[in-house]
Amino acid sequence: MRVLVCGGAGYIGSHMTAMLLQHGHDPVVFDNLSKGHRAAVQNARFVYGDLADRNLLVDTLKKYHIEAVMHFAAFIEVGESVDRPIKYYQNNMCNTCNLLSAMEETGVQKFVFSSTAAVYGMPDQVPITEDLPKDPINPYGDSKWMVEKMLHFQSQTGRLRYASLRYFNACGANTNGILGEDHNPESHLIPLIIQAALGQRQEIRIYGVDYPTPDGTCIRDYIHVEDLCKAHLLALNRLNSYGELVYNLGSGTGYSVREVIQTVQEVSGKRFKVVETERRPGDPPVLTADATRARNELNWTTDYPDLAQIVESAWIWHKNHPNGYED
Repeated sequence: MRVLVCGGAGYIGSHMTAMLLQHGHDPVVFDNLSKGHRAAVQNARFVYGDLADRNLLVDTLKKYHIEAVMHFAAFIEVGESVDRPIKYYQNNMCNTCNLLSAMEETGVQKFVFSSTAAVYGMPDQVPITEDLPKDPINPYGDSKWMVEKMLHFQSQTGRLRYASLRYFNACGANTNGILGEDHNPESHLIPLIIQAALGQRQEIRIYGVDYPTPDGTCIRDYIHVEDLCKAHLLALNRLNSYGELVYNLGSGTGYSVREVIQTVQEVSGKRFKVVETERRPGDPPVLTADATRARNELNWTTDYPDLAQIVESAWIWHKNHPNGYED
């Protein structure tokens, strides 16, 4: 299938592009490189462009005879979204609306959307199922939820088939050691800890040690990036028969901040300074996924369920690319 991968030079998008190639699909990467890296695109065809440019989107969809679109082009920094909400609604919501409009004009109906567990806000129960109330507490999560609502109503017209995949904590690196996680600024826990192990960061901070969890620190669900991409492939295929799919993507297993720090230390063989500090506002004690629906409907399984496997793949990439990609 000819697939337009929006944000395909970014972390998850580049891994998805590689997996599409591996499975005989024909990806075309569309990216403005504001967050992504040209080196991460590797051998796929590349279109330098912004989702705000509707004319270019229409031209690209027509030129390459695109059959499906995957969207990984959102801004993802929660803190920045609180400080600059308009920036997030503009890119995450308005630009995605632009893309959907271009798809409608050109007759492209299949769409796989990178959503987030942030649409649930502070859920009353865990593990989190897809049917829990959607109550995002920041502009990032809200912008994603607004896109999901657009997708739902557009699908009711019969002109869109979509899958919305709600990620928990994406992490790890391509097992061939070529692709990895290179954000600037970095905000994800595992690469931050690895930076400390590499001596690139003076310390790691634990925000809150008095949560109602076994060791007092927050518990989160970590899912390997290649397991995420595998779910996208399965969802894309299922869109041949269904018009609206919504899935949580997580391992279902939670690890605390202390456990993640300990795992990085064990994998890397390095020790570093750990500082305990106050809680951050809005951090729930536990967030884990109930991915039963994805397992049952997509026959999705995770190949890297163990935290040590995830951390080891990330450690190898960061150790071999201490300065990230060389664009």
